[in-house]
Amino acid sequence: RVLRGVYLALGVACVVVALVGIVLPVVPVTFPTLLAAYFFARSSPRFDRWLTNHRLFGPIVRDWRAGAGFTRRAKIIAAAGIVASFVFTGVVAVQSVGGRIVLALLAVSLCTYVLSRPTKPDRDITLSNPGR
Repeated sequence: RVLRGVYLALGVACVVVALVGIVLPVVPVTFPTLLAAYFFARSSPRFDRWLTNHRLFGPIVRDWRAGAGFTRRAKIIAAAGIVASFVFTGVVAVQSVGGRIVLALLAVSLCTYVLSRPTKPDRDITLSNPGR
């Protein structure tokens, strides 16, 4: 029960980060959304359903669970967000060379992971909106 509560709290925190990411372009949306889905799946079927059916976050979670991967655009945004946030952290918060090397290695690892996921085809606007 305690672990479920911790997972629920972490899931809510991840949703808050994802909501901030919608407003601030430097904060990623996809990664916190997927983390929230992970935590909600282990803590609350109700919150898991809510996230999976959410207008903004639902497609991210459903595509991930189906193994559909990310669009090319999402991969570029994710990689740019990772690089920007790690560079900012390295310049502002980390003073040691070793710490900056660790940040750089972590950023490269995260970017490699994101870019190695399956690439989902971009939607064809002409097919989805035939009246245009």
